[in-house]
Amino acid sequence: MIPVEVQRGDSPIILSVPHAGTHIPDEIFSQLSARGHKLTDTDWHVHRLYENLLPDMTMVRADFHRYVIDANRNPSGVSLYPGQNTTGLVPLTDFDGRPIWNSEPREDEIAARLADWHEPYHAALEAELTRVRGRHGVAILYDCHSIRSDIPHLFDGRLPDFNIGTNGTASCSPQIERAVGHICQAASSYTYVINGRFKGGWTTRHYGQPEQNIHAIQMELAQSTYLTKEGPPFAYDEEKAQRLRVHLKHILKTLSGLAPELGGSS
Repeated sequence: MIPVEVQRGDSPIILSVPHAGTHIPDEIFSQLSARGHKLTDTDWHVHRLYENLLPDMTMVRADFHRYVIDANRNPSGVSLYPGQNTTGLVPLTDFDGRPIWNSEPREDEIAARLADWHEPYHAALEAELTRVRGRHGVAILYDCHSIRSDIPHLFDGRLPDFNIGTNGTASCSPQIERAVGHICQAASSYTYVINGRFKGGWTTRHYGQPEQNIHAIQMELAQSTYLTKEGPPFAYDEEKAQRLRVHLKHILKTLSGLAPELGGSS
């Protein structure tokens, strides 16, 4: 199986989708516990939510599940949020802090997964960033995520609907942060935060190099904004999703329009 799917477009926008995949090889699936088999921490239907919002955007999507290996974690294993509850390169627990393995993966197995899954995903993403920047003079990486809005193990209270992460404005131009923030603020009946609990994962932090004309921003959506409920079967709610997609489309069109101001050629 090819671990990454690339839908190539010609706009300055690249969507990365590291956590919507559900594929787990049989030999790894057999090591997971019954709790792990539920795949609760999937970014359910995120690729569908963003599908065709711009006619010519690029999407790089991991087909494998984050329990195989997390494509949005530092390959060295260094924590994104030191001192806070989170999950690692190969998660040992789910987001509720409960074990997901009957047999935890060994170091050699993790190394193999890095080579077979993590590295091909990032090789594909890096290739698209290089291509798009070469074409436009700038590339804007929009990292697509979603999560349950109520997870006491990870954060207090209820998560806002739009969670914008720019690593403290280090991963993108302030223009990008302001533009996305303004759209989310104006979105009626939705809540938002910038650099709250989620400040951007490894993808955003690693690739976001504004001085090199690569800008990266993460959007972590509360799943209550587009799922029927935040539990099995994690069904896509067409009516909720259509309301949300109006705002997501506005964000992506605005970012595309900013490209020339950020040093782009078109």
